[in-house]
Parts: sequence; structure tokens; C-alpha cells
Amino acid sequence: MSGRFITLEGSEGAGKSTNLEVVCKTLVQAGIDVYRTREPGGTPLAEALRKLLLAEWDETVDGVAELLLMFAARRQHLVNEIEPRLAAGQWVVCDRFTDATFAYQGYGRGLPLSYIEALESWVQESRRPDLSLYLDLDPKIGRARIADRVQDRLEREELMFFEAVRQGYLARAREQSHMHVIDASVPLAEVSAAVAGVVQTFVASQT
Repeated sequence: MSGRFITLEGSEGAGKSTNLEVVCKTLVQAGIDVYRTREPGGTPLAEALRKLLLAEWDETVDGVAELLLMFAARRQHLVNEIEPRLAAGQWVVCDRFTDATFAYQGYGRGLPLSYIEALESWVQESRRPDLSLYLDLDPKIGRARIADRVQDRLEREELMFFEAVRQGYLARAREQSHMHVIDASVPLAEVSAAVAGVVQTFVASQT
């Protein structure tokens, strides 16, 4: 039996890192073999592309160029890590995937969604997440939470950008049955309990 592909989504400050641990721990407690990874990244080449994507440059980073780099990294990740592990029966938990691309590059950058849909089909073929948890948070709250940490190029975008990203995620969640919206504005313990509950229900549905 092939493994399952679970992704965790959310803007900066939503608590993804903490709740990624919750997802993995919940799966391990259910006796499932789990591999944790992230996007962009996940392989040496994809991690190098991540550094290029998040670095500051003395030139404007074109939105289409950013999109293509994202999918180049994604292809490497899929071919060299995600697909082989799923085929071997391992469950893969990924910090962000293509739902983030629709939100950030589609709604945030304003690129045509048709560009992303075409690349999604070409690069991923039939691969889609089996489950995606979106941690929803007002961007104002999220920015306040990360104010004291060193921020990369994307994290330093204007508030309007993150408001558009949030709307992109919510629009995506309305359209995609694999996505579950979780309120990330409540105390972290409540967020984590909700995340664990969704994962437990999903695991139960697979047996």
C-alpha cells in the first residue's frame, strides 16, 4: 500500500513549525512511518533553489521567474524524495506545497492561476496532497508574532501582500476537498488539538 501525502499550510506567524511536529507525532503514535520535509527544499538542489528564492537581490525578482524556480525545486523534491517514499509505503508530511504557490504567487503576486494550474499538471502529474491543513490567521497578528526574528525576502513583503495570500488560501480551501481550515488565532494548545483531531480522523478513514 502506498503512503499518504499530508501538507501543512499557513502564512508567517501561524504556528506551522510547532504544528508540523504535532502532525508527525500524531502519525507516529498511530504506528505510521513518517518522513518530514519542506518546500521549497527537501533535496540538496531544491534547498539551493530555496536560498535563491528567499535571498535579497539588487534587482526586482520577477513573479514568473519566482514561480518557475518554485516548480523547479518542487520537481526535484517529488522525483528524488516524495514519490519514492510514498511508493515504499511511507507517509510524507511536508511544510507547504502547491496550495502555497496558488496563495503566494497566484493571489499574492497576482499571476494568472492558469499558469500555476498548467505547471501543477506538468510538474506533479497526478500527485496532489491527500490532506492539507491550513492554519488561518489575520496577517496583522502573524506579522506581530514574527517581528523580532530575522526575516527573508518574502516575509518582508507588505501587509497587502499577506492579506491577498490569506484570501488565496481561503479561496483554495473552498474549492479543494483535501484542505481543512484551522483557526490559528486561538491559543496554541487549542490549535494543536484541532490539528491532531483532523489528522486522527484522516488516519481512521484510511484503515
